[in-house]
Amino acid sequence: MIARLVTRFAAGLRFPTLFLLVAGLFVLDLLVPDVVPFADEVLLALGTLLLASFRKRREPAGKVISD
Repeated sequence: MIARLVTRFAAGLRFPTLFLLVAGLFVLDLLVPDVVPFADEVLLALGTLLLASFRKRREPAGKVISD
């Protein structure tokens, strides 16, 4: 259920594959213990949020696309 929601959200992004890759790295990083606690988790979370903010650009309403 969560994977379906994340995939549907990522479909509206400009770089969906890159977002899913960084989000997967973030989840993996949360599970693996490290030397400096929470430093890399914060950086990966910020990177994921940055990628999530890049939405696809909408076409202007009056623009007609011809074949």
